[in-house]
Amino acid sequence: MIAPDLDLVLPDELGSLHFVGIGGSGMSGIARMMHARGHRVTGSDRAESPTVEALRREGIPVAIGHDAAHIDAAEALVVTGALWQDNPEYQAALERGIPVLHRANALAWLVRGERLVAVAGAHGKSTSTGMAVEALRYLGHDPSFVNGAVIQSAGTSSAWGEGELFVIEADESDGSFLLYDTAIALITNIDSDHLDHYGSAEGIEEAFFRFASRVRETVVLSADDEATRRLADRMHADRAGGHPGPRVVTFGGAADADVRLTEIGAEGPVSFTVERGGMSASGRLAVPGRHNAVNAAGVVALLSVLDMPLAAAVAALDGFAGTQRRFESHGEADGVRLYDDYAHHPAEVAAALQTARSVVGAGRVIAVHQPHLYSRTQAMASEFAAVYESGADHTVVLDVYGAREDPIPGVTGALVADAFDDDAHVSYRPDWDDAARRVAEIAEPGDIVMTLSCGDVYRIIPQLRDALDGRIRP
Repeated sequence: MIAPDLDLVLPDELGSLHFVGIGGSGMSGIARMMHARGHRVTGSDRAESPTVEALRREGIPVAIGHDAAHIDAAEALVVTGALWQDNPEYQAALERGIPVLHRANALAWLVRGERLVAVAGAHGKSTSTGMAVEALRYLGHDPSFVNGAVIQSAGTSSAWGEGELFVIEADESDGSFLLYDTAIALITNIDSDHLDHYGSAEGIEEAFFRFASRVRETVVLSADDEATRRLADRMHADRAGGHPGPRVVTFGGAADADVRLTEIGAEGPVSFTVERGGMSASGRLAVPGRHNAVNAAGVVALLSVLDMPLAAAVAALDGFAGTQRRFESHGEADGVRLYDDYAHHPAEVAAALQTARSVVGAGRVIAVHQPHLYSRTQAMASEFAAVYESGADHTVVLDVYGAREDPIPGVTGALVADAFDDDAHVSYRPDWDDAARRVAEIAEPGDIVMTLSCGDVYRIIPQLRDALDGRIRP
């Protein structure tokens, strides 16, 4: 893993840029923005993908595979945190003295001098960023933005706008959200994740406190989440003690929330009602899920900070169609609906399964779980098992997607499968062809099959489709 340099002094000019791992949603978005501003941008990735093809169509050369020769014309290298240290392009840059920027450092360079709106939190930040961007565009503010996922209505994860606001998804996983000079922050929630970086829940909360305390104008945060309530209390105490700090605005179902979520219609596309200052407004999203109503309340609170009328803010979210890899439909095969979701933490998995349950009707929910990171799997196998056993009718568990980590002896997907109370509800299938066959054995017309992980589990969907379409049923 390559960490961002929080003390790096950014140069005035970057010159020609080469992105290693350009196909990732965050990396591709930054590369696209740099290219649009006239930088010569090239990239490399380990495999072809729709994102790579789209970048080429926009005029950005992308090589498949990694080779030191790819950086011959580069004046700076941009890398993802998941890059292995022995990557030949990274090593060549170090040997040649070419500056290396973590993608978060590159994003910090990109947003210099902008009135920055940063959306942070353990869960829901990509969706909330997408909601904020779509609402601001609807209201005529045309923000620039960089999100960690493609916003369906925009068809991209990043774009320059003509307005004064720049909206980003701010990543807490490696502390990189501390790089940004943030004017307004939205914090969706705080959870015990990324312990490989922070070491403890207290370390995570301290990082969020540092992030929030540095915001120049206003911090919007959840009134329902215990950790964000503790954060609000610390910030209020600082202000009461005479320390300068941002204003705090809260949202959620709690009675003392500044923007209060009072009603959620959770069947199918979710509807919601919010109250602020004695006024009330109701809206409806084009996506399902109770958690999306909560995300919407956070964005309405953010828009209220920007002086948007309540009714207009709620109306701006009507029809929000979501972001890629967040309960994303992949059609149907032999009467079985296929979905993919980025959920990779027990809380996110629970929300995704609840969403599937709200739209499946009389059918069943069959989950395909790809554990993400060896450390997370080792620490949370029992939590994952409990969530899947209660939320899905059956779960097919794949092997671990290690991403930036080396394997840990004894840590495989079997840890999750073995933690189920009833092994009739789970199948451990490390081989993807075997996993697809198992899904085809179980699934019936009317069921939902959903892949869940922030790894590459979405790549199994064609195999699932082939297995479902090719099966012979009595």
